Amino acid sequence: LGGWGSLVNPTGLAACPESGRLAVAHDGKKRIHVFGPSGVCLRRFGERGDAGNDIKYPLDVTVTSDGHVVVTDGGDRSVKAFNCEGRGVLAVREGFSLPWGLDAASESEVILTDAEAGALYRLSADFRRGELKKCQMVRSRLVSPRAVAVCPTSGAVAVTEHLRARGPGSTRVTVFSAEMDLIGQLDSFGLNLLFPSRIHATAVAFDREGRVIVTDVCSQAVICLGKPEEFPIFSPLISHGLFYPVGLTYTANNSLVVLDSGDHSIKVYSST
Repeated sequence: LGGWGSLVNPTGLAACPESGRLAVAHDGKKRIHVFGPSGVCLRRFGERGDAGNDIKYPLDVTVTSDGHVVVTDGGDRSVKAFNCEGRGVLAVREGFSLPWGLDAASESEVILTDAEAGALYRLSADFRRGELKKCQMVRSRLVSPRAVAVCPTSGAVAVTEHLRARGPGSTRVTVFSAEMDLIGQLDSFGLNLLFPSRIHATAVAFDREGRVIVTDVCSQAVICLGKPEEFPIFSPLISHGLFYPVGLTYTANNSLVVLDSGDHSIKVYSST
């Protein structure tokens, strides 16, 4: 889906749990594109600009179970929410250094990372009314956390950290329980000691069984790392046809969807 001209340097991908529609954040004039399951672009919104609900530089996107689209905007360091018609309903600008990745935990709650603050936040809101309820830091002392995913069955949270002190391309996948206790951790160096691969994880997701799935731009692949208590497992799921995968999600019918910024496209894979 998509392709150059339709999507420009895409950065974030999310699937609506109810409708199966795919929301993509990218650098076009209208920052959010919504695609139907057949690949037709159904809606474009999120104007590039400086008005209150405009989007300067989208970093990631998620969709709540009732269809609200939530975006992290690196341009003005905010989190912005839109209804299913694309109308801005909420903008949260206070307290963030650089909000980056986010994933919906429920229709009223999202989990998001702050890459500069090294923190993980839980943001609760009534998106229908455009009311912020609470925004609470739930973990700190992370190292440049970016992508984040919430397990739909257990509520566990997986985060990718970018370990700049260990050199370019060194990343770590850290998994917390729903109560924010550390339950699993795996970095590029440790994986390289056991398997012939040095993963640079750019996106993360959970499958239906609670296994951690990541995109790896080094091998241009999608890799299963297993359940957090099983780390480390190295099982490639997709090893051909990707160029620079930066986004990852599962749809309600268990299709695996990859956002590839290398050719500005969305690629949908059926599970077998």
